[in-house]
Amino acid sequence: MNEYSLKFDEKWDTYFSKLDKTMQKRVWKKIQQLKQTTYSRHLKLGFPFFVTEIGQYRLCYKIDGQQKTKTMYFVGTHKDYEKWTGIKLW
Repeated sequence: MNEYSLKFDEKWDTYFSKLDKTMQKRVWKKIQQLKQTTYSRHLKLGFPFFVTEIGQYRLCYKIDGQQKTKTMYFVGTHKDYEKWTGIKLW
C-alpha cells in the first residue's frame, strides 16, 4: 500500500485543542483515512490547500506528492474556516 505520511503545522494544536473530545476523535479518524486517500478537493482555485468536511467542520491541509506527505494546518467550524482563509466562501 502506498500511504502518505502525516505532518502537522506548528499552529495545528491551537485549532485542534479547541475541539471537544468527541470532535477530536472524529477529526483524528478522518486524518487517518487521509493517509490512504488519493482524491482531495482544492479549497479554492489558486489556493495551495485542500479541504475535507467532517460534519460542520473543515479540515485544511497541503499535499506534497513527491514526498508523499500531507501536512495538516487547520480544523474548525465553517465560520472559523472563513476567518482562517480570509475569504468569504458563501
